[in-house]
Amino acid sequence: MTSAPSHRPVVVGVSETGSARAAIMMAATEAQYRQAPLIAVMAYHADSTLGAPAARPVATLRTAGDQRTAAETLLSDEVSAALGDRSPKPELRVVQGLAGRKLVETAHSAGAQLIVLTKRTRTPALLGTVSQYVLRNAPCPVLVVPDTRGRHS
Repeated sequence: MTSAPSHRPVVVGVSETGSARAAIMMAATEAQYRQAPLIAVMAYHADSTLGAPAARPVATLRTAGDQRTAAETLLSDEVSAALGDRSPKPELRVVQGLAGRKLVETAHSAGAQLIVLTKRTRTPALLGTVSQYVLRNAPCPVLVVPDTRGRHS
């Protein structure tokens, strides 16, 4: 039984730690199954010069624009590494702010039907702060995918 394509997207949260590949692949599979668009979201923090550590040389300080560009590059690289040439390509969104809050805002504004996240903590029964926030505030179901990097069978 096939159904009509859904215009309500699947949203996947991508972290700066490189631990989201399993979540990206799962989100892409879910989006394909649901015939829905996929939105990959990465949140970043814009450090201010005033809040920079005193030991950091002024030449190494990055502007908010530099941080946004770095986040855009990292997001694109992570999605490409996870999906390769798989089609259709997801929409990439880089947003400034707290990851959990920005994922929930993106899901809400996009009318998402599913949010996919990576569980990064090593303790099986515990979720990280981003996952907890999203689970408590999401406007749709949330799928939490374990980070399998570095695990042995």
